[in-house]
Amino acid sequence: MKYIPSIAFEEMSGSAKGVTAAKVKGRKFIKNRGYGGRIGTSDQAKNKGVMKMITTSWKSLTNEQILAWNKAALSADAKSILGTKGKISGLNLFQRLNFWVVKLGGSILTTPPTLSGVETPSEATIVCTSAAFTFKLNQAITDNGGIYLIIQASEGQSNGVSRGYGKATQIKAVEEPTDAAIDIKADYEAAKGVLSAGAPKVFFKYFYVDSATGETSVPMQTMVKWAQTEADPDPEEP
Repeated sequence: MKYIPSIAFEEMSGSAKGVTAAKVKGRKFIKNRGYGGRIGTSDQAKNKGVMKMITTSWKSLTNEQILAWNKAALSADAKSILGTKGKISGLNLFQRLNFWVVKLGGSILTTPPTLSGVETPSEATIVCTSAAFTFKLNQAITDNGGIYLIIQASEGQSNGVSRGYGKATQIKAVEEPTDAAIDIKADYEAAKGVLSAGAPKVFFKYFYVDSATGETSVPMQTMVKWAQTEADPDPEEP
């Protein structure tokens, strides 16, 4: 809740004792202090650890190496090969490429690699039932050497949710993917829990990563609904 302060608090700002004094658009107010959630997943902790190591490595680069990354960032922006059209700095490029290189088991790149882009994945067929949960690309990548397929998914969402792609996080990384069906049931349930009729929608994002350079393809998005098989009785029924 917000409170309009008296003139005695005219110049106050910041937080103390559970309240925050602030000024927005010329108006001053006091509100209850927000602390935010501190609960994170093990995958989030791993990602933070990777980024911390990469940031530390940037600080140890030579001036020549930093200049090389800054120059490479200009051409990377022009080619738009990182799935974004926004301008990026040498540090941004260093972090983005090395994040995937390190996460997929490689060593940090101290000099920028030659970037050539990564093919966009085809559409996928996803079977999502109480008995089976599989992910299958409709078409295999032309050359899968050194390529990983990253599959991200949301937790089960209610039927009323129409845009849940932002909730998708990684559940599986498949090395040198083909168009064969991939069993993701155990991976999904370990990360997101068991699906049910109360929250049957799952939002997916998936993309390719070149493990040698850290380049990512344009991400694909799709949504599926969990269905209960006839052979599997409803656990909520008596």
